[in-house]
Amino acid sequence: MSVTFELKAEARGDLGKGASRRLRRAGQVPAILYGGGQEPQPLVLNHLDVLNQLKNEAVYSHILTLHLGDRSESVVLRDLQRHPFKPTILHIDFLRVSADRELRVHVPLHFLNEETARGVKQQGGIVSRALIDLEVVCLPKNLPEFIEVDIAELGIGDALHLSQISLPAGVELATQVEAGSEQDAVVVSIHHAKGGEEEPGADAAATPET
Repeated sequence: MSVTFELKAEARGDLGKGASRRLRRAGQVPAILYGGGQEPQPLVLNHLDVLNQLKNEAVYSHILTLHLGDRSESVVLRDLQRHPFKPTILHIDFLRVSADRELRVHVPLHFLNEETARGVKQQGGIVSRALIDLEVVCLPKNLPEFIEVDIAELGIGDALHLSQISLPAGVELATQVEAGSEQDAVVVSIHHAKGGEEEPGADAAATPET
């Protein structure tokens, strides 16, 4: 992995909703660190530092280094609660990472050849992304920064489903799906641009009688 993410945190002793509101007003974010066979540990982080790290989408699918005083923990971002309309992080869940324990995380999708796909360049269609990430299971060493989805050969009316996505070695979907099943959701498709499909009989209606 070419990018590294580091966050500083402090242990939090004052708990409860009132305490969390006070922390947020002071520019801090309440958090929790759990997993790894250890007791959950309440934490507090600087809100501005967190926002700066979240600007990079890779933070959601990377092993992060969480500095706690004189020690450090390898963690992943397990859950993030945002304010419904303010650019504010309300709470963060961090999960401890163990080299021999599989992770269950969301990894962003990167769609390749959107502008040159057959259904777009040759047929005038538009790309519709149904999913922007996939929940996968893997060991920390196999955690991908993103998953590539090549749509170069898709034409209008074509779609790629979950069962058709190629995953990196050592990575599996968190929920296994069979091709054609109800769980085999559409990931991306190409369809006609709005107004780009002619109504049946349009040519005949436009041709004057002689």
